[in-house]
Amino acid sequence: MELGLTPLRMFAGLALCLGHGLAKFPPSPGFVSRVEAFGFPMPAVFAWAATGAEIVGGVLLAIGLLTRPAAFFILCTMTTAVVFQHANDPFSGKEKALLFGFIALAFLCVGGGRWSLDAKFARR
Repeated sequence: MELGLTPLRMFAGLALCLGHGLAKFPPSPGFVSRVEAFGFPMPAVFAWAATGAEIVGGVLLAIGLLTRPAAFFILCTMTTAVVFQHANDPFSGKEKALLFGFIALAFLCVGGGRWSLDAKFARR
């Protein structure tokens, strides 16, 4: 099982960080405006939180450090994306956020695995 979960964890984390998070860094005025249009208070803070979840959470997921907290914040961000940003989109428009969300849910449940920094620090 570890043989399959480790590359999934690493790829998903890096893909989220490099493919999505870095594109939002720093959060553009347009992104902040979209967050504000969803009715979130302090939209700049929430925009930074989403960006941070994708960048920092993605890196932490990839290396398996603080895996469960990182997965939790990624899951919250992806759920928000599906419910608000992609609410009226067809499935194909929601697919990436759903995929990252379900991967995060899996790692929230199982942790980083044997080949993670979490496991290395737990052995000490």
